[in-house]
Amino acid sequence: MTEQHQKFMKRAIEIAQQGMDNNKGGPFGAIVVKNGEIIAESYNQVTSENDPTAHAEISAIRKACEKLNSFQLEDCVIYTSCEPCPMCFGAIYWARVKAVYYACTKGDAAEIDFDDQFIYQELDKNIDDRNIKFVNLLREDGKQVFNSWKNKSDKIEY
Repeated sequence: MTEQHQKFMKRAIEIAQQGMDNNKGGPFGAIVVKNGEIIAESYNQVTSENDPTAHAEISAIRKACEKLNSFQLEDCVIYTSCEPCPMCFGAIYWARVKAVYYACTKGDAAEIDFDDQFIYQELDKNIDDRNIKFVNLLREDGKQVFNSWKNKSDKIEY
């Protein structure tokens, strides 16, 4: 592991501590790096923002995209204090970052009561067997918008 990787990881961990110490949310921090420069950083803000999506990685991705004026982070690397949860994992893939470095594992997180295993289990279940009810409604009406998108000549692909 290079010194630069260690420096960036230490910063992600510092941010996690800072957010936790300031009662912003759980003990998680993340930074986005492009060409050896930190372009965004954030800590978990779930409880302070009353936003279940305000995870460190999501917030850092949003800031990086805003700074770069792009919805993709193809040339960027994320350093995060913990292995990403399923939501952050998805966002990382949608952002198309080239690498993720993490400190704590999802097992470490589970040991302090941040356990996402139930989400992985829910994803594997048949939709009718999930703990939260999912109901398919007005599919044909919804598909009209999808068809409009498919035929839209001036759309921005992603």
